[in-house]
Parts: sequence; structure tokens; C-alpha cells
Amino acid sequence: MGGNISNNWFKGKTDRIFVQLFRYFFSGGIAFLIDKALFALCRYCLDFNVYVATSIGFVVGLVVTYLLSIFWIFDKRRLDSKRNEFLIFTTIGIVGLLLMNVFVWIFGSVLGWKIDLLSNLAATVIVTLWNFFAKKYILFH
Repeated sequence: MGGNISNNWFKGKTDRIFVQLFRYFFSGGIAFLIDKALFALCRYCLDFNVYVATSIGFVVGLVVTYLLSIFWIFDKRRLDSKRNEFLIFTTIGIVGLLLMNVFVWIFGSVLGWKIDLLSNLAATVIVTLWNFFAKKYILFH
């Protein structure tokens, strides 16, 4: 049974949306750790502006997610051109980045949350859902 779970959820191509969503969140966890580590390094060690630190972490996370998306998460690709695919993937990511910064601003400046990392984490949850469904239905459906 354990082999079946491993094969179904971690190995091979799949078009099952729940397996893809699981893989997206799993790989997102990897990208998340890289994103937040870079955010913390840039914000708290290098004293970058909160929006610059957010952007750096997000962009590196975007590249990690793209690579995992094409090699592990999604089984079907809509576009033959990898260049166009990456451009659309990046556009979705830029929209996500804008949403990230808007939500960081809302949580921090409008709602008055005092901890930048908490605002960043809350924004990440919202933007992760946007990114998955946009990529799934625009690029990999």
C-alpha cells in the first residue's frame, strides 16, 4: 500500500487535480522555504526595504516553482513554445508578485500588523492559491 501512495502522489505523470495540488503545495513548501529565507536575509541581515526583500524572495521562488511545475507537477502543457510558456508563467508570477506586495501593504500598513514576516506569510497563502489555479488553467490544462 505504501508503494501505491508513493507512486500515486510522488511519482509519475498525473492529470488528477488533487495530486497536482498536493504536489504544488509540496513543491511550494520548498519554494516557500527558499523565498522566506531570502526575504529574512535581505530584510533583516542586509536591511533591504520590505518590498525589495519580498520581491527578491518571490522571484527566486517563482523560478523554483516553474522548474518543479514542468518536471513534476503538471502532466500536460498547452504551449509547444517553452519561451512563450515561460513568458506566460512569468506574467502570472508578476501578477502574483503585485498581489503579494498589495497584501503585504494591506496587512502591514492598513491593518497595522507590526511584524513584516507575518504580513508576508499571510499574503503568501492567498497568492499561492492564485498562482496554482492560474497556472493550471492557463498553461497546464
